[in-house]
Amino acid sequence: MFPDDVVARANEVLEAAKACGVKIATAESCTAGLVASALTSVSGSAEVVERGFVTYANEAKVEMLGVSPQLIEDVGAVSEQVAREMARGALARSRAQLTVSITGIAGPTGGGPMKPVGLVHFATALEGGLIVHRRELFGALGRERVRMASVLVALNLLNDRLKEIRTLREKPPRGAAERP
Repeated sequence: MFPDDVVARANEVLEAAKACGVKIATAESCTAGLVASALTSVSGSAEVVERGFVTYANEAKVEMLGVSPQLIEDVGAVSEQVAREMARGALARSRAQLTVSITGIAGPTGGGPMKPVGLVHFATALEGGLIVHRRELFGALGRERVRMASVLVALNLLNDRLKEIRTLREKPPRGAAERP
């Protein structure tokens, strides 16, 4: 169902999350659950994947993730601010320690001069950490290619955050004296 590179990256994410003892939740709009599906296509994913929110409609973003309806009205659903709120909401409404959110315009319709087809915003939220945002402009690749490219970016972002967790755990605390 998924291309080999997506399955390989999903497997990397799952292995890294298992090694870190981290559960993952997704909050997806334009991908409509494809990231969660890619992760759960790998055997053993139940140890890592805590839940997925498919929030295609703005009302779902508000009801399921707690995104402010005023924020959506002010900046639009496809925005950095909404992606960040989706990631934050998924963290607050799950038992996961790491979340990824995706909101974009897969096309072929729905775009405009300020928000063209192929514009996708991503965010990852880490329990006790910062929310990281990424913006991609895939262009008019076609709906399915934009969606699959978005899945791969989301998996890469999760993998990057898991590397961050491993690095933080490997560093000695500040001020800790080294033993000879």
